[in-house]
Amino acid sequence: MFQADAPLVERRQVARDIFVLAFEAPEAAAAALPGQFVNLLLRPGPLLRRPFSVYRAARGRVEVVLRAVGAGTAELLGLEAGNKVSLLGPLGHGFDFDRGWRSVALVSGGLGVAPMPITAAAARRAGIEVTWVHGARSAAELCSEWEGERVIWATDDGSQGFAGSAVAAVPDGVDGVLACGPNPMLAAVADRWPDAQVAVETYMGCGTGVCLGCAVPKRTGGYDRACSEGPVYRAADVDWPGLPSHLHYAVGA
Repeated sequence: MFQADAPLVERRQVARDIFVLAFEAPEAAAAALPGQFVNLLLRPGPLLRRPFSVYRAARGRVEVVLRAVGAGTAELLGLEAGNKVSLLGPLGHGFDFDRGWRSVALVSGGLGVAPMPITAAAARRAGIEVTWVHGARSAAELCSEWEGERVIWATDDGSQGFAGSAVAAVPDGVDGVLACGPNPMLAAVADRWPDAQVAVETYMGCGTGVCLGCAVPKRTGGYDRACSEGPVYRAADVDWPGLPSHLHYAVGA
């Protein structure tokens, strides 16, 4: 884990109201693994840091993806090149690749695209064939960037690709499933693939396991901390009814 005053070096739009911010943070970029996140702090700005999945980590840069859903994210999107944030990370337990996998489906819904580019790149380096299934409400909200041997689009309104959910669009026959998106989508993943790995969304405070504000209920009872034991879990291990269904993954308000 590293802390750095990281300047903004790039901002680009990848879907309607969704942007990628790239920060110069060489140490964090070199250490980041698929499914991990960074905690960003603005000064002046909101009191608490905001957690964001690592979208990409290369060339000394850490990229995150976000939509303005509150004061914190709106201020981040208002940054200009050279403006700095306090970047803490990488944090959390990310995705694991099974050595026996020959193929994997990356399943993302909406802002759940957040950890997928870094995950796709790592899977391909490991010799795993990647099918990326990405869903959104409409074509305008689909992320324009993707990696892998195959991409399948899914839209709720049928405006592009498969008409329906990303979960329903996943083809049979893949060896592994890694998913990220709204909690109801991840609950559907758990029903279809209990052994899938899912990156859950929940509120966070410190991001380092101290404040206990990111509790994830487990089916066996008790809680984990999403910031340390997670945010990636075996899908069937999470008590999905106990998690909020309305959060926007990887975006602090």
